[in-house]
Amino acid sequence: MSSMNLLDQPLHKSFIHYVSLSLFSMFGLSLYILADTFFVANGVGQDGLTALNVVIPIYNVLNGIGLMLGLGGATRYAISHGEQQAEKGNQIFTATFFIGTIIGIGITIVGMLFAKPLLTFLGASGEILPLATDYFSLILFFSVFFIVNDIVVCFVRNDGNPNLSMAGMLIGSLANIVLDYLFIFPLQMGMKGAALATVTSPMISLLILTLHKRSSTRKLSFVRFKWKKEDIFSTFSLGFPSFITEFSSGLVIFLFNKVILTLVGNIGVAAYGIIANISLVCVAIFTGIGQGIQPLASINFGARRQDNISKLMIYGFSLTLLIGLLFYSIGLLYADPIIQWFNSEGSAQLAAITKKGIHLYFIAFLFMGINIVSIAFFSAVAKPRQSFILSLLRGLVLIIPLLLLFSSLFELTGVWLTIPFTEVLTLVLTLFFLKRYFETPKNHQLK
Repeated sequence: MSSMNLLDQPLHKSFIHYVSLSLFSMFGLSLYILADTFFVANGVGQDGLTALNVVIPIYNVLNGIGLMLGLGGATRYAISHGEQQAEKGNQIFTATFFIGTIIGIGITIVGMLFAKPLLTFLGASGEILPLATDYFSLILFFSVFFIVNDIVVCFVRNDGNPNLSMAGMLIGSLANIVLDYLFIFPLQMGMKGAALATVTSPMISLLILTLHKRSSTRKLSFVRFKWKKEDIFSTFSLGFPSFITEFSSGLVIFLFNKVILTLVGNIGVAAYGIIANISLVCVAIFTGIGQGIQPLASINFGARRQDNISKLMIYGFSLTLLIGLLFYSIGLLYADPIIQWFNSEGSAQLAAITKKGIHLYFIAFLFMGINIVSIAFFSAVAKPRQSFILSLLRGLVLIIPLLLLFSSLFELTGVWLTIPFTEVLTLVLTLFFLKRYFETPKNHQLK
């Protein structure tokens, strides 16, 4: 579906179509790590679960870079099509793909040279270090595929083919789940098997996405391009909030691991690993809603259809509130069976720590969705400053002092309450930014 055809479609139908497919795509992406968590917990045990949680911040960095380039570039691509500048859009795509490839190769080289110091810094030691090394080395070696896959998914979605974007992500994730089982259980490959299954997923997704070249409505293609500083800067600035969101997620896991280790030791890190990886699913769904809205908001912004943008936000916020309430209710009512899936050794202490954590940590889902969708929205309408501030606030500025303060006052209970308080405080500024945007006509123009 081209950008002009998209503008002619009923908005609610476009919203349902794009958001549902993007939502399922991001749900599939979250299964990369969740499947590893489940199979590692049951196939390797508590030490494997701890090692996995130590390494996850590296995955967040890779995904953050991919989404920064993908969402930033794809937003410019969609705006260019809304302004009837298709050639400029393809130049942005080609440059973004090239930059992502170079960064991925660079990360692989640096990671291979400094693997042990990096893992030690992240908190791997003793019997955890060799398990973490097995997973870490493979993820970094194939880092370029994670980054490039995120880029291509975003551009294919914004080129009017959200169905294929969803198919690539879901088929890749399904392959990851199947291979996780095969490598960890029948083949007894342990952490290396989990990592090998994970790196296979973006490769399969990219193969699926190459089918986009057969689409009759495809406008996306590689072209010769010149390095234009303003386009590169715009791509990075529009996508940077997504990087901050992902990077901060990794940083939060790192900081939480450090604090929890001092409070209760490795079993606390294992409990947090369960909570953090389950929460990835809800965060991914919220992110999927934001990414589904993004091409619609960008195209309507480029076409100056402000009434459609207002309706999009009403649809998006209604859906996030419903999903947030659903996830919180699931955590409140079904914590015990969820914990059993990851507690293969039947540890009563692990179960008790995790259950309390779920009940407190999941309160954040009642507020988180509006913040995440708003961050995506401000990027989509070329307002990176607001998006950046909100990303920084919920990802770094509030979390770090709240974590240190609450953990010193309330110990582990304070750790679990850090994220809910962060989301509530961020929501105050989010609502202020939204009110000012919709009440100020000059905000509705591309600068």
